[in-house]
Amino acid sequence: MITLGELTAWLLVALSIAWIWRGHGVRECALEHARGHCQRHSVQLLDGNVAFKGWKIMTDGSQRKRLARIYSFEFTVTSQERLNGTVAMYGRHLARIELQAYPTYETMQTVDGNNVVHTQHSTSEAQTHAGQNTVVQLSEWRSKL
Repeated sequence: MITLGELTAWLLVALSIAWIWRGHGVRECALEHARGHCQRHSVQLLDGNVAFKGWKIMTDGSQRKRLARIYSFEFTVTSQERLNGTVAMYGRHLARIELQAYPTYETMQTVDGNNVVHTQHSTSEAQTHAGQNTVVQLSEWRSKL
């Protein structure tokens, strides 16, 4: 015969398994939100993964305190550095996504005879320097590589 203590222990085990199973589904939702956010901002999600970072009490849109799962991920803009991002989830609902500050570049490079025309402006500089290019001699450009 099963005692009340054994029944309670089995119930706690079953609840723990269900909670872990549901957490896996929330992680998958967080990954989909991170992928979509990275696509919209023209950055590359690295490793195709989000990692559970912890729990945090956050205020939702209706000014109520709620417990959120925080997931972290890495992304890149230049393919040379890893930057961090976080996804906060209220259950399967997105709370917020934050990306570490990153530069945005518009880069164009063309070879015209012996000259290389190379422009690289951040988006704020691109507005002030629109249409201006820097002309560099090809031999000078190769020596810098």
